[in-house]
Amino acid sequence: MSNSEFGNFAPVAVDPQIRFYITDAQPCPYLPDRLERKIFTNRDELNSDAIIGQLTEAGFRRSQNVFYRPACDMCSKCVSVRIPVQDFEVKKQWRRILRKNHHLQRFVNSPDANEERFALLSSYLEARHKDGAMYGIDADSFIAMIEDGTNNTKLVDYRLREDCFMGSKNELVACCLIDELIDGTSMVYSFFNPNLPEYSLGSFIILDQIERLKAIGLSYLYLGYWIENSATMHYKSRFAPIEGLGRNGWQSLTA
Repeated sequence: MSNSEFGNFAPVAVDPQIRFYITDAQPCPYLPDRLERKIFTNRDELNSDAIIGQLTEAGFRRSQNVFYRPACDMCSKCVSVRIPVQDFEVKKQWRRILRKNHHLQRFVNSPDANEERFALLSSYLEARHKDGAMYGIDADSFIAMIEDGTNNTKLVDYRLREDCFMGSKNELVACCLIDELIDGTSMVYSFFNPNLPEYSLGSFIILDQIERLKAIGLSYLYLGYWIENSATMHYKSRFAPIEGLGRNGWQSLTA
């Protein structure tokens, strides 16, 4: 895979009355020798779910009540990626992960930033992202992260089944914050029990969302941005076939 022809996003075809803004340049969190800028708009500017879907298709991501995408000078390394779920083949490695997690049950809920979920996120960040911007997140910031969404924001819980032999019955093992769109789902953020590495919970969440979208006949799972050779984003490229957004629209990134 190469992103040499990706990353320069196609124009945004949405209501021309929507106001967009651009940030000042600041150090890039992914490439230490680069500066980043973002173009963004506020959720309050968006008057329909269709426009939110159009922004997502145009490469925007949501963080709380802000929709943004890269607008960096002299750099186009960030590529917006999505999985065409109806074309996704569950190969042997994926079937193995799904079997390992047969003891988990999915619950799709309204976004509620309760103590149980906050504790799970805190343990996840402590184990996996001590050098990340979210490390040490407080309760108020967590509430904003979870509850400042759209009309179609959901929080997916993965819990141990009642008949599971491991852990406590109904124990919360993983969570995924998602935005439901007309053509699929955008994965906003996921976190899970860091003490169960053998279950590949991060990959399982993506696989389960693919299966969920397949079952209801939708087309795409949006995974956010991918940077070639970035260790923290490498996992996304494993879910082939995968598409990237470039100057000519969405194109296959699969070699």
